[in-house]
Amino acid sequence: MNSYQFTYSIYQRPFRQPLKTSHGVWEIRAGIIIQLTDDLGRSHQGEIAPIEWFGSESIEQAIEWCQKIGDNITTAQIHQIPDDLPACQFGFGSALTAFNLPPFNVDRSKLDISALLPSGAAAIAQLQALCDRGYSTFKWKIGVLPIVQEVAIWKQLMTALPVDTKLRLDANGGLTYAEAKQWLEICSQEARIDFIEQPLAVDAIDQVIELAKVYDTPIALDESVATFDRIQALYTRGWRGIYVIKPGIAGFPWRLAAFITQQQLDVVFSSVMETSVGRDAAFQLASNLNLTRSMGFGLDQWFNDL
Repeated sequence: MNSYQFTYSIYQRPFRQPLKTSHGVWEIRAGIIIQLTDDLGRSHQGEIAPIEWFGSESIEQAIEWCQKIGDNITTAQIHQIPDDLPACQFGFGSALTAFNLPPFNVDRSKLDISALLPSGAAAIAQLQALCDRGYSTFKWKIGVLPIVQEVAIWKQLMTALPVDTKLRLDANGGLTYAEAKQWLEICSQEARIDFIEQPLAVDAIDQVIELAKVYDTPIALDESVATFDRIQALYTRGWRGIYVIKPGIAGFPWRLAAFITQQQLDVVFSSVMETSVGRDAAFQLASNLNLTRSMGFGLDQWFNDL
């Protein structure tokens, strides 16, 4: 049984501008960088970046777990991290996995990454700068303002959007059934809409499945598949649409990879606003799975440090 020296540090990264979603306003990303060192002196890092309102543990629970471990942890203990600590599972799991993998060098210029626009009209002002940086897929939050205002802004955004680009609309579960139908109807006339993400709340899966059968605009699920148990549950319920998976809170990377492969899921990997440590672990996992959809990790404009 392998044993590793264990250290960790807590970070707090302020957003350049607050991130507004239907869940509220997010101003500071707090997380934990862990490091495992084996008896040969080799070290690998992992990142624990919870999003409690998405279904993961809280940052306080993650810190408590790290405090309980002490200075050493075994492979067996890592495999026994409970499922109610999915961000811890990913952080420790990705660090552990790195001991058995060749060095992974990320060339971001070769990755297909989508950029996250600010909500509201601010998206229009930032669009051109992101296009100039080479982005061709964008995500815009909806369900933040009244739908009449957002549809008006959306029309302006579509006018400004280059013809060869794609836009994803992310409601974070914040739409009513009537609003979801309205957005799906509007977007069905626009080929540049990649998909509408999580239009309804997590507990409205039957209605989402019903909408997916009626409208041509693709629907993706995000909060509904935030953790590994939710991914399994939604597949069992019959969801065969797009899975927007945040690896950073989806549990052990090897378990996630096996399920995606076995069930041949249509997957988009997405950020939990992590640092480069967690992001590179997600990129490595994506490369091993040969995922083809643009990944939601375009965060250049959201933090001063990446």
